[in-house]
This record gives sequence, structure tokens and C-alpha cells, in this order.
Amino acid sequence: MKCPFCGDQESKVVDSRHSDDGLSIRRRRECLACQRRFTTYEIVESLPVIVVKRDGTRQGFDRNKIINSMVRAFDKRQVDAADIDRITTEIEMTIQNSLDREVSTDKIGEMVMERIKPLDEVAYIRFASVYRRFQDVSGFIHEINQFLEEK
Repeated sequence: MKCPFCGDQESKVVDSRHSDDGLSIRRRRECLACQRRFTTYEIVESLPVIVVKRDGTRQGFDRNKIINSMVRAFDKRQVDAADIDRITTEIEMTIQNSLDREVSTDKIGEMVMERIKPLDEVAYIRFASVYRRFQDVSGFIHEINQFLEEK
């Protein structure tokens, strides 16, 4: 690791700690040439994931879109923000750990629905109504009936 102060390539690790999010490691290093200390972060390099939308267009994966969709579904419902973040992280890790570099919005929607279903029934139905694009009341009633049968 190159020292930011003197540019020397030799340093030793003085301290290592996991970051708060658990996704990186914080390392305190000491330059062997000038003895000054500096901090580095080590993270797992993730490959870019492409999301294939229903109309066939492609765009980069954006976890904020999942968060925003769940926030709308949980509007005026009792849900902890940590649950939304946990679900989003689970989905993101599942996608990253798959061997596929492309994922459909349908697959992402299904992953969201299976995770919010046990948290809040109303939020589940709200999310399903947007995700499944109900055209009329009968589609909405059909989804509710399926949900009740599974209970």
C-alpha cells in the first residue's frame, strides 16, 4: 500500500476492524519509511448487475429503487427502517451471489414480495398490486384470495 504522505510502498497493519455495515474492513497502517499512520478500507469487489425491465431495456442495479418501492408499500404502516434495509441487503446479496449478471425486474419483485409478506399483509398486497399491475378489481380480489389460502 502506497503511503499518502511519502509515497513509500512499505507499510504494516497496526489495527483491523470490521466496519459497522460488515461489508468492509478498516485497516490502520503505519508507513515503515516515515512512521506516519493512515487508514485504508478493504471491500469485496462486486461485479455490475444489469436489471432487465419488462419492456426489454437494461439498466444498472440500484438498491434505492427497491428501498423506495418498499417505503411506498409500507406507507403509514408500522415497520422498522432496519427491516427495509435488511430486506434490501438480502436481495442485493442474493443477486450478487448468483452467477447471472442480469436479473429481471420480475425476479426482483418476487424476492421483495416473499420477504415483505411475513412482515405486513397490507404492505404485501400494496406491493403486489403495483408489481402485478392489476387492471381491475378481479385481479386484486384474486391476489387477496391466494394470500388467504396460503395462510
